[in-house]
Amino acid sequence: MTEKILILDFGSQYTQLIARSVREAKVYCEIIPYNKEIIYDPSLKGIILGGSPFSVNEPNALQIDIKAINAKLPILGICYGAQLTAKTYGGKVEKSDKREYGRAIFMIKKSDDLLQNISTTSQVWMSHSDTIKELPAGFELLGTTESIPVAAFKRASNKEQPLYGLQFHPEVYHSAEGKTIIKNFLVNICKCSQNWTAAHFITDTVEALKKQIGNKKVIMGLSGGVDSTVAATLIHKAIGKNLYGIFVDNGVLRKNEFEEVLEIYSKLGLHVIGIDAKKHFYKKLADKTDPEEKRKAIGGGFIEIFDEEAKKIEGVELLGQGTIYPDVIESLSVYGPSATIKSHHNVGGLPDTMKLGLVEPLRSLFKDEVRRVGLELGIPHDMLFRHPFPGPGLGIRILGEVTEEKVRLLQNADAIYINGLKKHNLYASVWQAGTILLPVKSVGVMGDERTYEFTVVLRAVTSVDGMTADWAHLPYEFLADISNEIINNVPGINRVVYDISSKPPATIEWE
Repeated sequence: MTEKILILDFGSQYTQLIARSVREAKVYCEIIPYNKEIIYDPSLKGIILGGSPFSVNEPNALQIDIKAINAKLPILGICYGAQLTAKTYGGKVEKSDKREYGRAIFMIKKSDDLLQNISTTSQVWMSHSDTIKELPAGFELLGTTESIPVAAFKRASNKEQPLYGLQFHPEVYHSAEGKTIIKNFLVNICKCSQNWTAAHFITDTVEALKKQIGNKKVIMGLSGGVDSTVAATLIHKAIGKNLYGIFVDNGVLRKNEFEEVLEIYSKLGLHVIGIDAKKHFYKKLADKTDPEEKRKAIGGGFIEIFDEEAKKIEGVELLGQGTIYPDVIESLSVYGPSATIKSHHNVGGLPDTMKLGLVEPLRSLFKDEVRRVGLELGIPHDMLFRHPFPGPGLGIRILGEVTEEKVRLLQNADAIYINGLKKHNLYASVWQAGTILLPVKSVGVMGDERTYEFTVVLRAVTSVDGMTADWAHLPYEFLADISNEIINNVPGINRVVYDISSKPPATIEWE
């Protein structure tokens, strides 16, 4: 039986970070909307109430029956969850004299199992406009900050299920010992055994896939990316030759990617059909310069090829996809910023005529967990830790019209850049790197001859999740070497520039 923690989502931007912290402690958890019915079973060990952009004092404040939940399970309330707990039991929650946002120093007033191995003073992260002025009767103060009287508390009684509240966000990076506090809640309070590992996940998932799929055939559109590769490998472990993969060369992949990815799939024992459709895509992209039109042409072209190939396989009933947990969370309807509704299809949305059931073995995992499962499955490290690559590929890294000649130029220049990052041990320190071909020609001199050739832009950023990014401060000597190598080895390019824009205001990709 897999032990489980439920995180009730009230719309906080940090809800996913709570889940990641729980998972890092080797405890399985799920995020559900605050108003979804809780299914109580022996695997459920505790509840975490997340934060919210709302105030508990608003007329339409998001409410739950904390007392009913706590009668059955331990609870940890974070920020809004702590304020809602205090108010529910008769405490006083009021508007802060000033909005408290950012770093603060947490000072322990009373030691407790929740605060085991935590320093007497510790940096934490605040993000709230209300504050708890008075605790309810029967509750104990555990900690304060210079600005607020109640930063951590618990119910004093030992006769009931444990009930805790934190005004700060332990899940955020800036809370120096926050993950230890969360681990203490899981282990000391909820008595979780911390046995949720990649190997454990693989064993459980393969058994579940066998039951779900049986003798049915599954088809997958593979991209060479992390998610689809790991998902396909798991499905293959469950059903073997009944999985049919389709990998399409859309003409805008990285240099030699089509052949290299097919070779890896072969070594993994996957049955994958490789389709060279470059000419089909170049025809669809002809004369298109608008980025959205190019995206639609590439996405629509994939659907056409996938549909055509799928019809050649008789008796397919199921579609495999590499959907991961952030995609699932974003499709849930909750008030607040964490609830942005997003439709997700790894293969770009399939025609309605394809009436296929879904197989999504990774829908409970975050990206870093997918990589750990991939390593456990024996998928090559280089494939699992490649930089993100846009779905439309080089099609949106070639500004203006996409042609076969421009693709060749960009593939060659990009290969030199990426291989250079790896050679100089810079690749792993960069979140994403890529080369952009500009629709601009400039004058140059090579030998005694004037040239009039294209310009490429080198882009490299550092980031945690891609939501914000800073330009990577690559060594000047490295950039000089790469510039020389591209210009000397890729006829048609005579100028190389480096993009030093951060996100925001710029984006990582140019289109």
